[in-house]
Amino acid sequence: MKSPCVSDLQPNENITAVFLVQAKDVRQKRTGEPYLSLTLSDRTGELDSKMWDNVAEVMDTFDRDDFVKVRGLLQIYNNRPQFTIHKLKRIDDAEVNFSDFFPASLQDPEVMWQTVRAAVNELDNAHIRALLNSFLDDPEIAVRYRIAPAAKSIHHAFRSGLLEHVCSLLALAKMVGPHYPAIDMNLLIAGVVLHDIGKIYELTYERGFGYSAEGQLVGHIPIAIRMLCEKLRDFPDFPVPLRNLLEHLVLSHHGRLDFGSPKVPIFPEALLLHYLDDMDSKMECMRVLIEKEPLAEGLFTGWSGTMERVALRKSRYLQGEAATVPATPPPAPAPAASSQLNSMFGAKLQQAIQNERK
Repeated sequence: MKSPCVSDLQPNENITAVFLVQAKDVRQKRTGEPYLSLTLSDRTGELDSKMWDNVAEVMDTFDRDDFVKVRGLLQIYNNRPQFTIHKLKRIDDAEVNFSDFFPASLQDPEVMWQTVRAAVNELDNAHIRALLNSFLDDPEIAVRYRIAPAAKSIHHAFRSGLLEHVCSLLALAKMVGPHYPAIDMNLLIAGVVLHDIGKIYELTYERGFGYSAEGQLVGHIPIAIRMLCEKLRDFPDFPVPLRNLLEHLVLSHHGRLDFGSPKVPIFPEALLLHYLDDMDSKMECMRVLIEKEPLAEGLFTGWSGTMERVALRKSRYLQGEAATVPATPPPAPAPAASSQLNSMFGAKLQQAIQNERK
């Protein structure tokens, strides 16, 4: 592992380190001179960074997804860490180890893959079991499924994030599904395995995370339906009603039309899949919001536009740390009933997944 990493940094230290440029924006000071607003990162976290001086000399020498060696000072500004860059130089890919820079699941992808395989092989519906195994036995799908993130930046946005998300949903499904006697676990597990499988082609993840041309043009739900149709050609005796139920699980898993689902869930397994998927993604969003800025001061995180709230750093609160009001208050939402606000939050999160393609 390279040193120092984002997670190693301390305020008021002069730092020289190599980072990945995750975001780059050239802006103007009031004087009209340019300055750089960057998000630098490695696999341990992100760093809000600014370069105020001598910007014209370097701003065209690097771009997003390049590696840069920087020297500067880390300080706390508005209760959040901010890195002021004094020197910056682009470095070649050959000088770095890629595994140091791209976030990845802390869980072993091979162990998670075997968890998925085992869940499929335990199913007692032979039609569904054979169909799911046809996906998992496909060499290209298997490689991509192990590596792909679940999103570009919203939730489980790291290598093998899709696999971690699916394994989390499998655990939830096995706990919650049996609580409702009417739930067919074959359908529910199939929905878990297939609902986001289109993301293996929607997203790009060879370097930084982004959207493929196919992802921009089509999206992961239609891609998944196309993949399902292609696989079903090898199963001419697959029952048509069962095929329709599987397609509905994929088409409806976002839960609402305004969340990006072409259909709303209209049978129990589809509804349960939606709520489990929604819960798991939001809990991951909350985890990241709380953990992503360990050096930030105060009991509360900064405002999250995606989550439409700040989050409490619970461990600090229980330790008796004094409360600090976030320095930049969030914009007040338009008047709305409580149920409307809940819908707005859900819509915001789901729309963010669609609109993060920048």
